[in-house]
Amino acid sequence: MDTEAQMKGVTMEPMDDAVRLAQRLRSLRTQRWPHVKVTQPMLGVALGGLSNALISSWESDTHPKVPPISRLEAYATLFCTERSAEGGKLRLLQEDELEREEHAERERLRGELLRLRALALGLGQEEELPAQGFWHFPDGKPIRIICAQLPPDMLARMPYVDPDEPDYVELYTYADVDALLELHGHIRAVNPASEVRVRKAGPGRLTADDYTAHVVLIGGVDWNPVTRSVMEHLELPIQQRNEWGGEKGPCFEVGERRFYPELHDGELVADVALFYRGVSPLNRKRTLTICNGMYGRGTYGAVRALTHARFRDRNTEYLRARFAGNESFALLTKVPVFQRTVITPDWTDQEQRLHEWP
Repeated sequence: MDTEAQMKGVTMEPMDDAVRLAQRLRSLRTQRWPHVKVTQPMLGVALGGLSNALISSWESDTHPKVPPISRLEAYATLFCTERSAEGGKLRLLQEDELEREEHAERERLRGELLRLRALALGLGQEEELPAQGFWHFPDGKPIRIICAQLPPDMLARMPYVDPDEPDYVELYTYADVDALLELHGHIRAVNPASEVRVRKAGPGRLTADDYTAHVVLIGGVDWNPVTRSVMEHLELPIQQRNEWGGEKGPCFEVGERRFYPELHDGELVADVALFYRGVSPLNRKRTLTICNGMYGRGTYGAVRALTHARFRDRNTEYLRARFAGNESFALLTKVPVFQRTVITPDWTDQEQRLHEWP
């Protein structure tokens, strides 16, 4: 099933497995806590402002609609603890608010609901249960992480970058190494059956098979020529301006608005980064993802937003809810830097979301 259909939910003909999922969702709402009344409007608000009609369609005994994975994960988080209903109001707790026993119950519920969903859609259980998250590519196709190489003037100052040297280390020639290491390890972990390869951008370094895989681009248009070329093909209203010699320096531009990194006495205190996900212009059956900051810390922050254990679930849920049904989307984010340390962006915090498209 394609991502768009998965996000929107899929209307099913009446069938036992779909009805079984619908009945389980209704029982969670009406019987999970016998002394707490949870109405469809209350549930809709707790899940992010969903309509009564949508909740009702998920609970229907006649024409049930199968919810997307992200909504079932939210159900598991909500109903794993009665603390969600404290004070007479229903509230979806953040992952880091859950106690150990609540985490365990959340995972049990999540597994149950995803198994029911797999059966309702006619899929094998194994197809719905691999590690989930935004960096999971369920089709099992090859994944290519494409990084920039450091420019020649920087390489000239680096040791061990000459291939003729006995102590040559190829990784020293890569830009954004911290972002690369973070992302490569995470993608390998959540896609154990996929071929994951790292490639350096540049003429003659990439093949047609690299370009037509799931492509993840790290770094911006200044050093990464693949990012530069791809951005020219995307109908994206967000542009990167590398005005390093200008009065205010480089920025991201959206129409007449400009978003600049923040520096105090030459020290970076907040970067600006772009996260983009969409259908690849080089292969309609694969995805293209861009993680790009004005500085390296911004690139690292864009990556960490969806790998950091404390923030990745809430950021993933935000993206799925905000951009449901969109084939392509982009988010400009502020990346705080405190005491020279990158703070992972929290996209549920409106102040850290600078611009969203569409």
